[in-house]
Parts: sequence; C-alpha cells; structure tokens
Amino acid sequence: MCGVTGWIDWETDLRAQRRTVQAMTRTLACRGPDADGVWLSRHAALGHRRLSVIDLAGGAQPLADRADPEQPGAAVLAYNGELYNHRELRHRLTALGHSFRTRSDTEVVLRAHLQWGAQAPTRFNGIFAYALWDERRRELLLVRDRLGVKPLFWHAHRTGVLFGSEPKAVLANPLFRAELDAEGIAELFALPAAPTPGHGLFRGLREVLPGHLVTVDRDGARETPYWRLRSAPHPDDGPATRERVRSLLADTVQRQLISDVPLCTLLSGGVDSSAITALAAVAREQAGQGKVSSFSVDFPGSADRAPDAWRTSADAPFVRAAADHIGTLHTSVLIPDDDLLDARDAVLRARDRPGWGEMDASLHLLFREVRRHSTVALSGEVADEVFGGYPYFHDPAALAADTFPWLHGRTAPAALLRPEVAAEVRPSEYAAEAYRASLAAVPRLDGERGRDRRLREVSHLALTRWLPSLLDRVDRVSMSVGLEVRVPFADHRLVEYLWNVPWAVKAPGGRSKGLLRDAVRDLLPPQVTDRPKSGYPSTPAVRYSEVLTERAHGLLADPNAPVFDLVDRAEVRRLLAEGRPLPSPRTAPNPVGGLDHLVQVDEWLRAYRVGLR
Repeated sequence: MCGVTGWIDWETDLRAQRRTVQAMTRTLACRGPDADGVWLSRHAALGHRRLSVIDLAGGAQPLADRADPEQPGAAVLAYNGELYNHRELRHRLTALGHSFRTRSDTEVVLRAHLQWGAQAPTRFNGIFAYALWDERRRELLLVRDRLGVKPLFWHAHRTGVLFGSEPKAVLANPLFRAELDAEGIAELFALPAAPTPGHGLFRGLREVLPGHLVTVDRDGARETPYWRLRSAPHPDDGPATRERVRSLLADTVQRQLISDVPLCTLLSGGVDSSAITALAAVAREQAGQGKVSSFSVDFPGSADRAPDAWRTSADAPFVRAAADHIGTLHTSVLIPDDDLLDARDAVLRARDRPGWGEMDASLHLLFREVRRHSTVALSGEVADEVFGGYPYFHDPAALAADTFPWLHGRTAPAALLRPEVAAEVRPSEYAAEAYRASLAAVPRLDGERGRDRRLREVSHLALTRWLPSLLDRVDRVSMSVGLEVRVPFADHRLVEYLWNVPWAVKAPGGRSKGLLRDAVRDLLPPQVTDRPKSGYPSTPAVRYSEVLTERAHGLLADPNAPVFDLVDRAEVRRLLAEGRPLPSPRTAPNPVGGLDHLVQVDEWLRAYRVGLR
C-alpha cells in the first residue's frame, strides 16, 4: 500500500508550492517507506509515498500516461491499493491498443481510466483509493474501493480542494485548520462506534464514501456512486450456496497471494482467519510454493482470564490447533503491559483521532512485529459483517432495539459532556437521526417481512456504520508500520452474493456463521470450525489501568486540561471517586475503555492543537 496526497487550486500557481506539497507528502512516510514523488502543474499538485509490493523497480509514482509527464494533456495518477485482477485487465487493455511501460497495477488503473473514463472502477477487483488528474480537462477524480478498505480524505477550500490518505496530510497544508464543531463532537462522543459515512471528524473534512468517486473541476466537487448493493431473490439452495461461497473464497485468496515481497496471514484461531490461512496454504501448495507464515497476538495471563460474552475463550489453544492442522510457520507475539503504554502516542499519531486505546496499541505492536518478517498480511476481517457473526445478529433484544444493535444497552461517552456542550451538540437526537438515515438507505427486497427484513437492515447497518470504524483501525494501525493488510472477505463479489443469501441459509439451524463453517469444514480441525465467536482480545493489563487512572487524576488536577472544555469535570471526579467505570466508546466490554477515551481525547486535543467551534 501507499500514501497519496494533493492540492487543487484554481487561483494559485502550484508550481511554486513544491515545499508545501512535499510537507504534505512527508506526513505519509510511514505508509510508503520505500520511495516518494511529487508532480506539479499550474492548478494541480500530487504527492505519493510508496510501499513497494508489485513491480518493485518500475512502479514509481505519481505516474503519468506519457513518458514525459510535462507534455500537455498528461493524465497523472497517485494510487494507493492493490488491484487483484490487474493481469486480466492488462491483457484486455493491450488488446485495445494500450502499451505499458511497467508491470505495476498502478499503470493498469491509469490506462483503464484512459479507456473507460469514470466507469473504470466498476471493472476493478481490489482495495484502492487514488487521485487521477486530467491535465487536458482540468479535472480531478478521487476514487475509493467498494467497501472502503482504503481511506481517502478531502477538504473543499475557497479556490479548490486538498486531499490525502490520512487527515495529517491535509493538516500539513496551512489552508486547513484542526477544528471540532458540534457535529464532530457528536461523532466523537455520541457515535464513536457508528461513524457517519463520509464524515472526517475535523470541521470541513470529508472522506470519500466507499464505492464512490468525487469529481473536482472549476464548478466545484460532486460525489457520485459507482457501486451499491442491490437486493434480489437468492437463486441457489443450501448446497449450491456453500459451493459458491467456497469457490469465491478460494479464488479471492489465491488472487490476494500475488506479491513480490514476503506475505503472511493473521491467525486468531477463529473460523474466519483460519479459513483464510487454510485456503492460502492450499493455494501455495498447488503453486509449488512453501508453507504459509502466520502470526497471532497474546498477553501475559490471558489464559487465566475468565471468559465473558465478548471474549468467550482464550485464543492460544485454537491458534495452535489451527496452525498445526494447516501446517503453518507460526509465531505468537507476546505483548507486556509496559509496551502497551509506550505505544499510545504512536497509535494516536497513526489514527489522527482518539481510538480504541489499548486494543489499538496491542494491534500496533503485533503489526510492528509482523512487519519485521513480512510486508503483506491476509486477515479474516469483514467475515462477521457479511456472514452475520456478531452476537447482536442472534440477540432478540438487540434486534428489537430502536438503535444500532451493537449500541443497545450501552452508555456512550456523550453522557459525560458538559451540560452547555450537550445542549449544543444534542447527542441523543444526533444518534437517533443517524440511525433513521441509515435505515432509509437499506436496499429493500420486495415482499420481505418480519425477521428476514430486520436482519437485512442489521446486515446493512453492520456494513455501513460499524465496518468503517473497523477498517479504518486496521488500515491506519497497519500502515503506521508499513504493513499492507489484505481482507479477502471484503471481495465485492463475495459481498454481493452473500447480501442476498437468506438468513436460514446463512445461519442454518441458528448456527452463527454456519454457512462459512460448513463451506470450509474440510480444511480445519473441528474445535476451530465450531469455535463460538470470540472478539479481539483486550489485555488484562493491571499496570495499564493503574497508569491511566493516575493520568485521569492528573487531568482533574489540571485547570487547563482541554478535555474539560467538553467533558464535565465534576462528573468524572464523582465516577472515579466511586470506583465506577466511565462510559466507553467501544462495543467490547472493558473496564478501562472509558478512562482510555477520556485521556486520549485530552492527548489528541493537545497534540493536534484542535480548536473548538
């Protein structure tokens, strides 16, 4: 993967702004440690940081359609992503008369746009976010993959736009300031686990919507979809559906093993990551390649931790069973308390916003260790969204709730807002309106009623309001150490197919993810295939909790702590004095989640010098 950034301005000659564009590009160095490049014209500037994965020698960017990019009429691309069908598209484009200077998928994207224009993304299979400038037409396209695996932010200013793979790139331009308005506060405190699609948290910052492209010209910016889910009757019976799912998964994994650098899998011992790892092992064996390398995360004392509704069992025994059965070269990464504390600042800088606390820190440390051995990792993310694996899919109370089901019964951090801030933000009304708008966007199936109708709604909510926060976390934390994480379950062909599979087929006999389990049963040991859903582990770190508590008391003693411009100091003091947990932004139960959020918001406001509007 890579990092892209840029600046369009209709009044400023950007050829004189190289230093600023270079500063924007440098902020993304972690995403692309291997190379960098800047392209400038009068009205457009593109910057790129490269993580070399395909065509190591020939994939330099920004990439122009002509050998001399200074020639008039050049189209120039800054691309972040992987195109898994680039070989087929290259053959097709060659047959149509295109010639190629590189082996990179980047050049395939560029020439696909020259051939098919704005319809090119409909032909892509992959994860991507990119900027394409047409010098002849004076037009910019910003494009994002169908599920939003790769991020792309943009800001419309008075005379053009700024954009970047991460907010930090936009923040490096003096035209943009880090400010938080009422909507941003509501996103941060009322809906941190159900972010509004397209909202960039900072005032005036937007994110290109998944499956959309943004067209920028002198008339302004227009966002249009090139892909959306469509509801239709499912044509296959149970056995045919299982066969189709297996075929799609096998093809997807095989495609995503293409790499010119070392590749591995992330193995948690659940059916999702184990299925991906097993299919990768089969594909490598058929290709005459070596064993799959796999990695997992663990914590001191995790085996002694009592199970709960979110964390039903320790990973380690299931990881070992899967690794032994599949035959991987496995490494378990053990993360002690002090390392988690040391990683906090790195994670905040990676995410550009308060996140998931110690769960982000442990993921960062896992990815940092993986990066020492591999540049690319395959992950089991997105399976729970497309197969309906989360507990709320099977909880009648959560399904009946008039809110996002994963928020049912939970108190958001908005409960801590100062009264005057809450009166301005109206967090309850904001959340309720977001939920109503999300329901209105569900693609309905004519004649569908009752539980099936509701489960289609919940599936769409999971894909559009929960999945974005999960994908953002994985992308930003992995790319902070230069690791490319691929997500086979996000393949749009699989998502489209599963979208219309009836619940009775998706969860036969009420078994969570029964369709997936049955489709890969021959690849895995029974205890892994039938393991109940167990969430990403939060560490039982005592030291981490103690340090957070100390920092929270330090904030209470600091009359200038910026977090208390938003949060009620007296309420936080009362809860801490009573030994009660603060409201947490996370869906996973964690006694320090709310405390983590409070401290991290303060750290973020200081580090990013966020102004309040």
